[in-house]
Amino acid sequence: MESGLKWWTVLKFFARLLAAPLARLIFRPRIIGRSNVPQRGPVLLASNHLSFIDSIVITLVAPRSVSFLAKADYFSGTGFKGWLSRSFFTSIGAVPVVRGAGQAAQESLDAGLGILNDGNAFAIYPEGTRSLDARLYRGRTGVAWLALTAKVPVVPVALSGTERLQPVGSRRIHLHRITVEFGAPLDLSRHGEAKSGRARRHATDEVMAAIGRMSDQELANMYNEPPAETIGERVRRVFRSPASL
Repeated sequence: MESGLKWWTVLKFFARLLAAPLARLIFRPRIIGRSNVPQRGPVLLASNHLSFIDSIVITLVAPRSVSFLAKADYFSGTGFKGWLSRSFFTSIGAVPVVRGAGQAAQESLDAGLGILNDGNAFAIYPEGTRSLDARLYRGRTGVAWLALTAKVPVVPVALSGTERLQPVGSRRIHLHRITVEFGAPLDLSRHGEAKSGRARRHATDEVMAAIGRMSDQELANMYNEPPAETIGERVRRVFRSPASL
C-alpha cells in the first residue's frame, strides 16, 4: 500500500511537471491571484463550473496539487484504455466517487473532508453541476459544511472561457484563451458551526458572492438542477442497455 502511494505521488509530481507547460500552451490561461492559494496546509477551492475540463484546468494552473472528485467510471475501465484513464485521472489529483443525492452526496463530502484533514488542497463546485447557460447558480451548502467542519480557508475561483475550450457535449479541445482567477482566502468561521443550517447558508452565500464578483456572471438566483430525462431518452437508454431491463 505504501509503495503504491509513493508511486501515485511520483506520478502526480511528473504529471504536473510535464502537463502544466502543455496546458499553458493549449489553454493560454490568464492567471490572476495565484499567490492567494496557500502553498501548504489544508485549503478548499470553490469554483464556478462551466465545462467538464474545469477541474483539469484548476489543478494544472494552481500553484500546488489540487484534488477533486471524479466519476468512479473513469477508474473502473479494463485493458489499456482503462489503465490509461485511471492513470491520467489519478495523476492529476482526481478521487473516484459514486455521484448522486442522499448518502452518495454525503460520501462525496466525506471524501473531500478526508483530503482536507490530511492537509491537502481540495476543489469543489458549489453549484453542483455545470452551468449550461453561463449563469451563476445558487450554491449548495456542502462547501460551507466542508470549510466549517475542517476549519479551513476557502479560496474562491472564477473561471472564464472554459465553456469554449470544451463546449458541453464535445469531446474535442478547442484552442481558446481562458481566465482563471483565485480570490483572497475567506474565513467562514464567523458564521458559526457546521451543524447550523443558517451558518452553512450564510457562509455559502458569501462564497458565491465572491465568485460572482470575479466572474461577473449573471446570477440565476436558483439552484442548478440537471435537466429531467425525457420519456424518449429513457426509452432509448433502456434499449441500449439490456442489463437495465
